Amino acid sequence: MYEIEKNVPIPECQKAGRFPYEELDVNDSFRVEGVKLQSVCNSNYRANKRLGRKFVARVDGDGVRVWRVS
Repeated sequence: MYEIEKNVPIPECQKAGRFPYEELDVNDSFRVEGVKLQSVCNSNYRANKRLGRKFVARVDGDGVRVWRVS
């Protein structure tokens, strides 16, 4: 059975552009922690399509680093 709950607020959506892709020049990078590589790669893919630029991500210690390559 499921418990019906009333008046539970809807959480805010995550901001689609939470990473600073637009601010990067070629060979610039940024590092994020607490996210999986696959999640960042998915964000890179969407940014690649949206901005017409190329981003790559690699594991960097306990985080993930993203580079703009073109």
